[in-house]
Parts: sequence; C-alpha cells; structure tokens
Amino acid sequence: MPESFVHIGFPSRIVFGPGSLDRVAGEVELLGISRALLISTGSVRESADLIELALGDRFAGRIDEVRQHVPVDRAEAARAKAAEVGADGIVALGGGSAIGLAKAIALTTALPILAVPTTYAGSEMTPVWGQTADGMKTTGTDLAVLPRTVVYDPVLSSRLPLAITAASVANALAHCVEATWTPKADPITEVTAVEGARALREGLLAVIEDRHDLDARGNLLYGAGLAGSALASAGTGLHHKLCHLLGGAYGLPHAETHAAVLPHVTRLNASAVPRAKARLEAALETTDLAVGLFDLFTTAGVPTSLKSLGLTEHQAKDAAHSFAASGVENVVPIDEQALTDLLLSAWSGDRPRAAEHGPSSSTTYPPGAAGRGSQGVAR
Repeated sequence: MPESFVHIGFPSRIVFGPGSLDRVAGEVELLGISRALLISTGSVRESADLIELALGDRFAGRIDEVRQHVPVDRAEAARAKAAEVGADGIVALGGGSAIGLAKAIALTTALPILAVPTTYAGSEMTPVWGQTADGMKTTGTDLAVLPRTVVYDPVLSSRLPLAITAASVANALAHCVEATWTPKADPITEVTAVEGARALREGLLAVIEDRHDLDARGNLLYGAGLAGSALASAGTGLHHKLCHLLGGAYGLPHAETHAAVLPHVTRLNASAVPRAKARLEAALETTDLAVGLFDLFTTAGVPTSLKSLGLTEHQAKDAAHSFAASGVENVVPIDEQALTDLLLSAWSGDRPRAAEHGPSSSTTYPPGAAGRGSQGVAR
C-alpha cells in the first residue's frame, strides 16, 4: 500500500496527434471564445498565419514578439492589446515564452487560454506564472492562468533545431526529477514524472538521429506534457528556485540553465527519495541519476556549465549568498557553503562525482545508442 498522501490534479482538455493544428479553430469555438487574441513566436509565423485564417471572424488581433521570463513591460503591453481588441480568449502558439505571455494576460483578466506548444517547456500544463522586473523573477500559482485546452501537434515541433530541442528536453526533465522530492510530491506525481522521463529520454535519443522523426517528436511532447503535469501538482523546490534566480538576476537562458544546474541538485537531493531515484534511473537507463543526466545532456550537445552561458564565478557566489539569505527549504538541509559549492560545480560544468554508496559510473548515450526502445508514444 502506498504511503498516505493528498494529490491535487488540474483539469485540461488535451488534443494530441499529427495534424492537430487544424483543430485549433474548432477548439476555440468549443471554449466559447468569439474574439481570440493570437500570441506566437516568430519561428512559427507560418503556423500562426494558418490559425489566423482558420479563426475567421473569431480572430481579434495578434502579438508576434515575446521574450523569455516575461518582462513586466511586455506583460502590460499585452494586457493593453487584449483590451484594445476586445479579446475574450487567447490562443498561444510557441514555447514557454509565448504561453507565459498569455498567462500574464489571463492573470489579471481571467481570459481562457488555448495553448499550442511547439517546445517541451510544459508550461501549458501548469497554473504557474512568472514575470521579471528589475532583475528579479517573480512566480506564482493561479488557476486563472491554467490553459483550458492544449493542442499537441508533433509536426510543429519537428521544425525545432536539435540544439533548441535538447535544451527544451533538459527543461522538461528538470520538471520530472524535481517533482519527486518537493514537499507536495506524492506517488501519483512520481509515477507521472518517471513515465515522462522515460518518454523524454527515448524521444531525445531518436531525435539525435533524425530531428524530423514524428514518432520521436510525439514522444517528446507526450513526455513534456507529463512533466508539466507532475510539476503542476508537486510544485517546485531548490532546483527551480535557483534557476529562476539565475534567469531573473543575470538574464541566463531558461532551458540551458536547467541543464547546467540539474545534475548537481540531483546529486544533492536524490538520496532522500530512494524509490523515485531507482525508478528514474531505470527510466533513463542509467546506474547513477545525477551522472546519467549530465551524460545525456552532454551527448545531446546541451551546455552543462553556467560559465558557458555567460555567468561569472563572482556572480555564482553572489547568487549562492542571495539564495541562502532568503531562506532555503530543501529535502536535504543545505547552507550557504553547500549552495556555493553546488553553483560553482554548475558554473565550471563539472561532471558530478559518482555517489559514494552506489555504482561508480552511469550509462552514456552516444548518438545511435541501441536499446532506446520503441518510438511509440504510449506503452
């Protein structure tokens, strides 16, 4: 029998499969939206054009410029745009930045969101919002920002370059891993996170071989959706809070920061959740979770050092000091010195040392590695 727990799930309608972009206009109608504000990233302009055309009289206006971490001035301008065009709903097409801007509007207006993610950020499955002002990123949770409908079309994400794909997968894997050790983690979020990690690894290894592989892209969207769902229920902990601090204060790229920090937080925390650790290691086909994550990111070409992202050693130390001063809650007790050591390891891009009481190495992932399993989405 599992331990006692309380699980909170969040309702969303999910439309999944190749060609699902064609169903967006019908889904907008189902939501009762009569004037939709379309938000998209420039990289998917052609798909946004198709949605605009399909919406017909339901199209109210469009925003094509978004930025990471949702600067407050962009959020305010987007809210003004929504009011100007009389929008009663939002269609967000793109990665976490586009969906994040839609959430910024919904936070103050409660307009329903239909999300069409083209990366693996997982934001579409969470009621979490974030905004940045004066070098500080503020996050919160509000059901008003949870997308009502999510449309997953693997065809859209097949256009992502490998570098962006791999970084986005690292972000999604961070959702999976951290969802096993937060105070609100439970057996349901754990199973969801483990299955998400399995699909993400499998999809990433296949995409390394062929970035246009639709089965692989489907696996990645499926895994990212599960990762976001797990994060939505379990909340965030040390890892995400550190990444938000680094992104907001120093302007580091969101997904790549996750890849650099996650293996080192995992080395610190994974021993506190031995069941989840073992399950995640099995899903990732590694004998050491922290090292396995690092090796997977390295094989996929994701930067694994904060130094390569532009952070200085002095800034890494300052970040540790600031974070410690704000009060640190973690599944494993941690002080400023431990935080400094962790961030300096992430800064230099050190491969995590093997666990003292575990296997000495992990499975590595060369391109074309055998044993990645079938490429079907569900099993």
